Amino acid sequence: MIPIYKVWEAITEKLPTALQESYDNCGLQVGDPSQPATGVLCCVDITEAVLHEAIAKGCNVIVAHHPLLFKGLKQVGTSSYIERCVRLAIRHDLTIYAAHTNADNADGGLNYLLAEGIGLQSAVALAPMPDTLMELVTFVPPQELDRVSKALWRAGAGTIGAYDRCSYRSEGRGTFRALDGAHPFVGTIGELHTELEERLSVTFPAYLQRNIEQALRSSHPYETPAYSITRLQNTHPRIGAGVIGDLPQAEPLETFLSRIARYFKTEQLRYSVTEKQHIQRVAICGGAGAFLWKQARHSGADILITGEAKYNDYFDCEGAPILCTVGHYESESIATELFAQLISEKLPTFAVYQSELDSNPIKALQHPYNGERNNDKEDDYQEVNHC
Repeated sequence: MIPIYKVWEAITEKLPTALQESYDNCGLQVGDPSQPATGVLCCVDITEAVLHEAIAKGCNVIVAHHPLLFKGLKQVGTSSYIERCVRLAIRHDLTIYAAHTNADNADGGLNYLLAEGIGLQSAVALAPMPDTLMELVTFVPPQELDRVSKALWRAGAGTIGAYDRCSYRSEGRGTFRALDGAHPFVGTIGELHTELEERLSVTFPAYLQRNIEQALRSSHPYETPAYSITRLQNTHPRIGAGVIGDLPQAEPLETFLSRIARYFKTEQLRYSVTEKQHIQRVAICGGAGAFLWKQARHSGADILITGEAKYNDYFDCEGAPILCTVGHYESESIATELFAQLISEKLPTFAVYQSELDSNPIKALQHPYNGERNNDKEDDYQEVNHC
């Protein structure tokens, strides 16, 4: 049987929790990760209905996009859906995880899946996250350089944009003296030794530091390898909030918006007033991403697509870029597909389900308004999912 924590590891290998925002609470919400996993249900939100769905499918693991617990609970009673969900999860021995802003910010995360879905090319982070890159410098005997380099690359170092196995090497001479109790690879205890060495430098995402150091120590021939790690001011081009990319060719605005409405399965698409007639450069951020409009403008985006915005946000961007909202839930429902894909890639024989429930808490009454107010009678209203 697969322990529950292996399911979470399959997700965080690509969506590391280190990438979550400071206000967030990604990771374990409820449960015992050491228990055997019977199946996993992927969902957007944790609700009582979703937990009952997991129970019915024989799943004791639930991976949600939105955390159940954002703030500490002072009681676990029945006065809120959060308390009731915690009680229900404990009663049925369910384990709940959440992958929220780590999934939003990660390279290959939710926003990149959206960008791929609407046909964007050369997508990069719209607002790159700071402090995400580090540099490792170490010193290796020339005959061992290939082995150490490959170990570091396998651990995730040396990828820059569309290039991998990147490194810088320069030849020099190192000195050391082995003291009593040492077991030197070369040299004699008590004597100063000079060794021809290669200076090896590679960059890597900060969240991989532990893996990189382990790879170095396990592959380096020296008992105590000399190395330094420096945090860089450079940003990782594909880690951060939102993404921006280009359509293969410009599309008429109305054609593009109609396509977006169909893709997100929304009947409530809204967008700011604009004089633009065509769309080619597109920024996108699932959830509440209207705050990115300035970055979108600076990056030359024709339009910023997100889940929700405040009234004044539509004014503030002044149509450059166009601010387009499709609904918070609608913009992030693809998270279930992302989680299921990541788990299945690592655990191909494990039972993985995507929730069949619509957990969107927002509904709207769509009224066939004809330009006149009618207070004499009530018209028929059609209930639709709100965006």
